[in-house]
Amino acid sequence: MTGGTGYIGSALLDQLVAAGHTVTALVRGDDAAGKVRKAGAEAAVGDLFDTGWVAERFASADGVVHTAATGDARNAEFDRSVVRAAAQALAGTGKPYVHTSGIWIYGDNAGITEDSPFVPPALTAWRGAVERSVLDADLTATIVAPGVVYGHGGGIPGGVLAAQRDEAGRVRLVGDGSQHWATVHVEDVAALYVTVVERGERLGYLVAASGVNPTVRELAEAAAGAAGVAPETADASRERLGALFADALLLDQQTAAAKAKALGWTPVRPALVEELRTGSYPRLS
Repeated sequence: MTGGTGYIGSALLDQLVAAGHTVTALVRGDDAAGKVRKAGAEAAVGDLFDTGWVAERFASADGVVHTAATGDARNAEFDRSVVRAAAQALAGTGKPYVHTSGIWIYGDNAGITEDSPFVPPALTAWRGAVERSVLDADLTATIVAPGVVYGHGGGIPGGVLAAQRDEAGRVRLVGDGSQHWATVHVEDVAALYVTVVERGERLGYLVAASGVNPTVRELAEAAAGAAGVAPETADASRERLGALFADALLLDQQTAAAKAKALGWTPVRPALVEELRTGSYPRLS
């Protein structure tokens, strides 16, 4: 797997090890190698942009999960390189390759399914071509598209809602807060990856979300408690958060994630509103 020390990847690594799988995590340095070994995995240290090196490691595995991301402008290049490695190593083998996308590719949509048209914001517009190359290759491929991932105090909710206050201590909304976010707990989404790997089938796109789609206002109110919330214009959110990121957060998205649940996957962790109110995120009042 890639991304074994990341937010989703570390949860997935723990669950794969707990399920009895032997996991090799491809990492960039010794610090990351130490972390994955402590979690019970083997580590392979190298340059994850080196397609040939990555392909050699992929070829020796029974299946591959790609959850790593650079988090910067190189992400598209990185994904393309990993997909080339997967195609070189796994095409025609029947071994599963699981690629990570994101629900933002579907744009504004109150009833997202895997067959919904792609209307991505500029931030993730690059994903379409990369993911087409996954599905066009002779791979036993699944592309998991998680919603807004939360849990353990991390993810977008921790940085965008729980920690963002105005001068009066109120939680800042993104826009007026009327937009819905499709959400999923990091442990639940990790469990879905395990399900996909163990099935070993070509499933195409797979939306990973709990089916709970709160508004941003509902989330902010849960985080704020008595401190209250502060709406703002969309332009103000773009200025505060950066236009590309804000436009993604302003998307109004809802989904039931029926295809994933039909595989037997059942999200069981607390909903994000509950997490913000009483769980792993800091209260602001």
